[in-house]
Amino acid sequence: MSLKRTYLIGVLCASVALTACSNFSNTHVEYETAKPDEFPVLVAVGYAPIANQPGKNKQQKMLNAMRASKIDAYRELAEQLHGLQLTSGSNMHEQTLSGDYIKAKVDGAIRGARVVQTYPVGEMYATELELNTKTLFYINEVQTPAQKVKDITYY
Repeated sequence: MSLKRTYLIGVLCASVALTACSNFSNTHVEYETAKPDEFPVLVAVGYAPIANQPGKNKQQKMLNAMRASKIDAYRELAEQLHGLQLTSGSNMHEQTLSGDYIKAKVDGAIRGARVVQTYPVGEMYATELELNTKTLFYINEVQTPAQKVKDITYY
C-alpha cells in the first residue's frame, strides 16, 4: 500500500509541477486593424469579337460580345489582384524536342469593381473595369479584419 501511495503522490507532484510551467491563461494579446498607407486604383480592359459570338442576329451577337468582354475584363483584373499561375514544360519524342507548352491560370474572387464603360472598337467590343482598392479594403475588413499585434501583456 505504501508503494502505491508513494506512486500517486509522485504523479500528483509531477502534474502540479508541469502545470505550473504552462502559460495558456496568463497572456492577453491586443490587436488593431492594419490599414495600408495608400490605395491604388486598378484598371482592366476586356475584349471580345462580335462575329465569333453565338446569336441569330447582329444584336444578339453584340450583346454576347458585351458580356464576353466584361468577363475578359474581370479575368484581367483577377490577374492583377491575385497573380497568374504559370505551368510550362517541354515534350520530347525519341530524344528530339517536339514542342514547348505554357499553361496560364488565374483564380480569385473580384468584389467591388465597377464597369466604367462598354463600347465597340471596330469588330470588337471592349469593357473597362475599375477597382478602387480602398473599396476592396473595406469590403474585406467587414468579412475578415486584417489585424496586427498592438500589445501583449503577460500576467
